[in-house]
Amino acid sequence: MSLSDTVSKIDRLSDEQRDCIENCNEAAEVCEWCADECLGDPDMEECARLCRDVADLASLHARFMARGSDSSSQLAEACADACEACADECEQHDANHCQVCADVLRECAESCRNMAGA
Repeated sequence: MSLSDTVSKIDRLSDEQRDCIENCNEAAEVCEWCADECLGDPDMEECARLCRDVADLASLHARFMARGSDSSSQLAEACADACEACADECEQHDANHCQVCADVLRECAESCRNMAGA
């Protein structure tokens, strides 16, 4: 069963919440990949650090939303901020993993901003 199939079974979630959970999980995965690719390159240390922060925040936010936590909206704001900062950093690098990461993070940040205002 895919993640979206599993998330779709959580009855109390809106479509917007389901999309945000999927975006957060995708962001966590792509950030882990990007951070791993950046390791060992001194010019990419900040990118790797920011990616690791986003991976942790995004996966935590997805879990908070899935369980219906009252703290989800505050975490959504933090996740959106981290996604935007990381995307800004990734966009400065030509590496494919950074460009892919930046694209995914922009979408995740938008989704999280919507959840923060909900």
